[in-house]
Amino acid sequence: PRNSIPPPPSPRPRHALNTSWNCVPSVLSLVRQAPVKPPSAGKLSASLHPELYRVFYIPLSTGNIMDMYKSIGWELGLPTERNRAAAFRAIRTEITRLTLETGQRPVLIIDEAHHLRNEILEDLRLLTNYRMDSENRLCLLLVGLTELRRRLAMAVHESLAQRIVVRYHLTGLTREEVSEYLTHRLRLVGRCELPLFEPPAIEAIFQDTQGRVRKINTLAHYALTSGAI
Repeated sequence: PRNSIPPPPSPRPRHALNTSWNCVPSVLSLVRQAPVKPPSAGKLSASLHPELYRVFYIPLSTGNIMDMYKSIGWELGLPTERNRAAAFRAIRTEITRLTLETGQRPVLIIDEAHHLRNEILEDLRLLTNYRMDSENRLCLLLVGLTELRRRLAMAVHESLAQRIVVRYHLTGLTREEVSEYLTHRLRLVGRCELPLFEPPAIEAIFQDTQGRVRKINTLAHYALTSGAI
């Protein structure tokens, strides 16, 4: 199957993020090369203790600041506020409540972050500021294409960039990982005995896809379909 993408054999991104979360940071960035698919929010948070962390995933990144606040508010279970200041205050209050009353650390994951407008990036930075920067109550994870890295290097975002304690650049799978990934996918559909992809085929898939998972899925799917005809 092509649509369901399980976690690749490589633990690299999850290891980096697990290490980061254990250090209780304010902001992390995960940059990927198109069309490298990052681990989903559920997979990234799977190793987090549910009583200690609460993950919120925001896929909308192309709207204005109020669109972002509404998305975050909905994830937090908050009513929709009419203005920017009220929405900002409500979100900060709920984050503080989660941290102090329930003991849970909110983890806010924003996907496609390379599309975020400058004013949104600045307000996200302010959301991580508690007690004049003396406390870290919110962990913010920005996920996006390589454009995100360029954006964060701009002078206008220097304050946000200084808060990023971990930066991870997610690249494609290696040759060995491509082989392991194909074996893993075949095992999921019950084909664990017979190796359907010979070494030359695996090498060709790697060369054509450069280890990018979505392309691997597509090419392997067409190869198996052609072989079955």
